[in-house]
Amino acid sequence: VAQAGAVSEFGFATIWYQWKNMLITPFYWLLAPWYRRSERTTIGEMVEDRYGRRLAMVYTLFAIAYFVFNQGAMLKGAGKAISVATGGQAVSPNEVVFAMTAAFIVYSFFGGLVASAYTDFVQSFLIIVLSVMLLPAGLSRVGGFAGLHESLPPHFFTLYSEVSGLTVFTIAMLAVNGIVGIVAQPHMLSLSATGNTERAGRVGQTYGTFVKRLCTVGWALTGLIVAALVVQQGTPLPEGEAAFGFACREFLAPGLTGLMIACILAANMSTCSNFMVNTGALFTKNFYRKYVRKETTDRQTLWIGRISGFGLTLLGILFSLTVKNVLHAFLFTETIAAFMGITVLGGILWKRANRLGALTAVISSFGLYYLINYLETGRLLLVYKWKPGPFGIAMAAGFAAFFLFSLASRPESPEKIERFFDNMSRASDEPPSGAGQPKPLAAASGKELIMLDLPGWFRAERWKG
Repeated sequence: VAQAGAVSEFGFATIWYQWKNMLITPFYWLLAPWYRRSERTTIGEMVEDRYGRRLAMVYTLFAIAYFVFNQGAMLKGAGKAISVATGGQAVSPNEVVFAMTAAFIVYSFFGGLVASAYTDFVQSFLIIVLSVMLLPAGLSRVGGFAGLHESLPPHFFTLYSEVSGLTVFTIAMLAVNGIVGIVAQPHMLSLSATGNTERAGRVGQTYGTFVKRLCTVGWALTGLIVAALVVQQGTPLPEGEAAFGFACREFLAPGLTGLMIACILAANMSTCSNFMVNTGALFTKNFYRKYVRKETTDRQTLWIGRISGFGLTLLGILFSLTVKNVLHAFLFTETIAAFMGITVLGGILWKRANRLGALTAVISSFGLYYLINYLETGRLLLVYKWKPGPFGIAMAAGFAAFFLFSLASRPESPEKIERFFDNMSRASDEPPSGAGQPKPLAAASGKELIMLDLPGWFRAERWKG
């Protein structure tokens, strides 16, 4: 919805709002083992192992907010598409939001992560169908690619341009947003670490994401087709993000429109289900069992997770009711993840990083980002239109604070740091040699991590074997 809408308004160059992740996809192969080797349930626990309880609480608050905001953005996106696809009169976007939420809450509540895995598996095929089924009918309607070029200005077909706002600098900042933010996104642990093997997590994260980048081409072409048809018909859309729903309504026969709506529902509900389960896990493991009731049975823990996941999903609905532009909402969630990602990424790539550096990185990046946007707009908002300048300055300030304050203050406990990095150097798929013994070192089987303690690259023992 966001991608097709952006392309229909500003041209093909806006594909980089999604394609930024294609530039960093190879890194997923290198990052995915982090989460399995941590042997934790949530990234909040990883942060606690690395920096202590207070930073873990900061991360938990961010992670819960991330899920709430992302659920809201996804629900509103689906609501917009389905409302327009069904004619704009039968059902409103907000009514779609409530119906979808009721459906995924039911199967998430009783099925947990297993239900999320099944629905995600099914929707992975549907989203590919969704991405290509509009194109043949749409191209036929506008006169093929020749009709596109006759109807639209030349800058609609460039990969970057000043007109669209997607310059080389903007694309570079989007890529930084992607690589730093992805490591802190709280569902990354369940995505990368719950497979049968470490390699399964790598394959799923890397190649699954690459398939999605191919699907992005279909979404972008849909936006171009809609832009051309609007010019040919002389009837503008009520808003750019109505483009995808408009395409469903105009290009598909009734039965296929129903299939498309099913695809949209499946794609959104499976992800929101995953988010709901993860939100419940975060609240239970990182807040309830640490600060409310430390001793709970497995059954009590399960129910606390269900109830908290349900309650926080309701907050996601409230946020969705405030979302005007889905693209801005998505970029907002990715940006706050990038600011938190400085601490997660830096903590694994640099042993000397400590809690003061991590905390000041979060405060300075968030604070400067909102200060710059406030000074530019004169308004204090939660969600600003994403711009590369304020983001780049905030990220630079965050990394600078991270390094300077870490170097200027006392290091973390050597025992704690050694334990954290020792886990990262162990083969997660192999059993210990005996009771109470650690798992074998990954280097012995050629599985030492490249993306780990980068200063260690300059030590000879790092390269043995």
